[in-house]
Amino acid sequence: MQDEAKYQKLTDIIKVYLPEDVSVEDIQPESNFLNELNINSANLVDIVLDVEDAFDIMLENEDMEAMQTVNDALQIIDKKLAAK
Repeated sequence: MQDEAKYQKLTDIIKVYLPEDVSVEDIQPESNFLNELNINSANLVDIVLDVEDAFDIMLENEDMEAMQTVNDALQIIDKKLAAK
């Protein structure tokens, strides 16, 4: 899967959980889920579950803890896909 396709797929997942005061345009590779996108921890868990389903991967607790930014998520997805 191409990087742009992965980024778009991830953005599509994230935008469902954005609060009303954050727009889809605010999603950037360096965006922090909690601080910049204002995604609460419960919704972050939902994002992790959706990422697992969308990319057919399993994320461990340490992966979830490392997933601070959109870019972090993409790197973890790449690592998991490469290991398949």
